[in-house]
Amino acid sequence: MIIYQHFTFDAAHFLPQVPEGHKCRNLHGHTYHLTLYVTGNIIKTEGWILDFSDLKAIALPVLNMLDHTLLNNISGLENPTAELLAIWIWQQLKPLLPGLSKIKLKETPVSGVIYEGK
Repeated sequence: MIIYQHFTFDAAHFLPQVPEGHKCRNLHGHTYHLTLYVTGNIIKTEGWILDFSDLKAIALPVLNMLDHTLLNNISGLENPTAELLAIWIWQQLKPLLPGLSKIKLKETPVSGVIYEGK
């Protein structure tokens, strides 16, 4: 079974590796939408895979590192594309959340990335 929980955070970034003149080379911001998917077996006594409040408690310290920041200033995110940001989030959360099976990160309402740790 898979459960999921949705989060949002606001952050700014610029993409120094894109060509001169590309609009994303300039400083700009997004309201990111992150969905975490956790796979596991239902614990019979509780009737759930993981308490949603526990999932939130695990995710919030990582999201608080990103919220209202310049992503380029975070170690390992010097070129914070949606793809590289998704990998970074995965690397932070996977050790804390072994059942993490997928993340979906939307940079805009119509574009984003899905990462499954591969």
